[in-house]
Amino acid sequence: MDDLTGFVLARLAEDEQRFDRGELPLLDEAERRGRIRIMPTDDGVGLLIAADPVENPEERIPVPFRDKLALLRGEASTMRDKDTLKLVASVYDAHPDWREDWRA
Repeated sequence: MDDLTGFVLARLAEDEQRFDRGELPLLDEAERRGRIRIMPTDDGVGLLIAADPVENPEERIPVPFRDKLALLRGEASTMRDKDTLKLVASVYDAHPDWREDWRA
């Protein structure tokens, strides 16, 4: 899982640079297109990640990019959930370092 972790962390770093330049991060673009959904937990303490839209657009509570970034970096660094890493990695499947065996 080290390759997958490294891939996700590198892509998140690139997205952070996009965000800092005022560009739309690929993670946010994927969320807007319905490929991934990152939402607050019911208690508001954490975040949930889903493979597709699970809320009506009018019910969505946007999660700030920096909050998503912190959660995903933490998840990738601790390598607790391979399926979550694969889901996040799939956002970047057009990248030349993408491997098909990472498909969620």
